[in-house]
Amino acid sequence: MRPENLLQPHRPTQKCTVGCPILDRLLCGGVPCSSITELVAESGSGKTQLCLQLLLSAQLPPSHGGLAASSLFLHSELPFPSRRLRQLSHSFLSSHSHLFPSHDPCERIFVHPLYSADHLFEVLLRVDSLLSNPPIRFPIKLIVIDSIAALFRSEFDNNPGDLKRRSSLFFKISSKLKFQAHRFGVAVVVTNQVVDFVGSSQGLDGLRVGNLVYLSSSGRRVCPALGLSWANCVNSRLFLSRDEEIVGQENGGVDVAGDDCAPRRTKRQIRVVFAPHLPESSCEFVILREGVFGLER
Repeated sequence: MRPENLLQPHRPTQKCTVGCPILDRLLCGGVPCSSITELVAESGSGKTQLCLQLLLSAQLPPSHGGLAASSLFLHSELPFPSRRLRQLSHSFLSSHSHLFPSHDPCERIFVHPLYSADHLFEVLLRVDSLLSNPPIRFPIKLIVIDSIAALFRSEFDNNPGDLKRRSSLFFKISSKLKFQAHRFGVAVVVTNQVVDFVGSSQGLDGLRVGNLVYLSSSGRRVCPALGLSWANCVNSRLFLSRDEEIVGQENGGVDVAGDDCAPRRTKRQIRVVFAPHLPESSCEFVILREGVFGLER
């Protein structure tokens, strides 16, 4: 950044709706462009579902909160959930039939598998030409990587040499993503996994990352995978949790065999861990056939 840049008036960052006004309100308009947003969650919490919904929402015109753009989905978790994407696209078309009278939303979503962290970096090098010279009328304005943790957790051992190489690759990948995000106005979303939190109440190794000392999901204390080095590579971190909640009692909550039979439901929450433009906040959400939707408190 040059000194004269500080004197220029601030231009509002374009954002992409997540497809739900309640979740958009939590995120002050949606997922920001020119930035890396991370979704952290254990398996089955809804992070991939939210990403699929974003791939569709990005196609909406700016007047409806979208980017009028195509998307690139890079996935390390196999197989690709094509059936769920098709299901969401039907609901998307039903809700916006006036905007897409004869258009298949899936045609504007590019999908590419990932096999290693080095492969991801190679793919990102090739993405530059896609962003510079889009092959279609709708340029790519959203890049989703699902998931970043799966590429690193099985490939590197816990020794000084591998940890140094892993950190170096973290910064190479994040630098390339930030360059693409800023130069082309792209919204970058990456998903990350969690590991069990083992430590004192003062946080991970005595350090506090974001607004929270530790996170909780499924009755476990957890923290994002990949450690502090990767935490410094993302601009915003959102945490998705899931917990079983008793919603009532039937027959005293115990069946004839003496087992707990109280009816339960899965309570899901999305929480801001850190972000330069968002306050500490959270929102409950549900996953339905039609998509991911926030709940009013």
